[in-house]
Amino acid sequence: MDKLKLHTPNLTATNIEKLASLFPNCVTEAKDDNGQLKRAIDFDLLRQELSEHIVEGPRERYHLDWPGKREALLAANAPIAKTMRPCREESINFETTRNLFIEGDNLDALKLLQETYLGRINVIYIDPPYNTGEDFVYRDNFAGDTSSYLRESNQVDDSAARLVVNPESNGRFHSEWVSMMYARLKLARNLLRDEGVVFISIDDNEARNVRNICDEIFGEENFIAQIVWEGANKNDASQIGVSHEYVALYAKNRSAVPREWNMRKEGVDEALKEIARLVKVHGKNYDTASEELAGWFRAMKAKPVFGLRRFRYIDARGAYKEDDPTAPGGRRFELKNPLTGGVIPLRRNRGWGFDQAKGEADLRDRTIGASWYSCFA
Repeated sequence: MDKLKLHTPNLTATNIEKLASLFPNCVTEAKDDNGQLKRAIDFDLLRQELSEHIVEGPRERYHLDWPGKREALLAANAPIAKTMRPCREESINFETTRNLFIEGDNLDALKLLQETYLGRINVIYIDPPYNTGEDFVYRDNFAGDTSSYLRESNQVDDSAARLVVNPESNGRFHSEWVSMMYARLKLARNLLRDEGVVFISIDDNEARNVRNICDEIFGEENFIAQIVWEGANKNDASQIGVSHEYVALYAKNRSAVPREWNMRKEGVDEALKEIARLVKVHGKNYDTASEELAGWFRAMKAKPVFGLRRFRYIDARGAYKEDDPTAPGGRRFELKNPLTGGVIPLRRNRGWGFDQAKGEADLRDRTIGASWYSCFA
């Protein structure tokens, strides 16, 4: 049996949807008389869209703004009457461990860490709830004047705990998420050392807003990179199967961050130890040493060091791997093989991946010949 509708259509919402289809740039978010966020129309922008000359309006400036920004600032700055309670019975080596696991509201935890860890953290990694719509649920305990705002907008339960479900049709879709992130990132920045960095995982839904928030809190000049990493491909995609997400990377003070970040590959120490042993056993008999090194790598198939198996050749400089010195569309010039005197042939549509001076110098040093190789870094 079909249920009767007991209310008439919301014509204002219908009209906003019609305008949004024509002028999506004029759609914004605003608060109604009860303090609740809703979709709205920026009438100044709409007037400009319908005008053939510049329309007078509020003074323009480049800034990040949204309904709830002041509440987010209040949430970040408001003091709390809480403390951390140790759980010795659930801990391992409580007196000597250098690890700390905190269970509780992350906004409160960030505030409690301000005194002890202010300006002392090297790296922060944040994996926030992705704003995907129906599954975006988070809790907050805002202090101070925000409590009345939350009660009026029906965003708290009977125990005053905040529970927000954020469907995409809701006018709060972006504003609520940005408010949640803004307060936490503002506090997180205080914990970083001058050379400290923060990594933030995010997907397409809010990647743009993460950049906007961090540009304001950390400063645009302290943006380092937006890393793309490949995840699982979704088979239910409507148009394009997106198989990647992002990690936004910011520094507290980029000029203080070391220019080069090096991470030693797993298994390198084990490989170098074996290479040193082979050189000691075989001396300058590099062909035999290389053959035994290749066999050693094959025997390591179940270990991480197997990932370095391309470095299976040894000469006076150490271990190296074969590589192709050419590249599609590379530079085309003649290089002569120092062993035969003949010109080293180039395949069609390929050229050298370096200039002629470097190529000739490498040939003299026997860095390249029949193959190209590079040493361990």
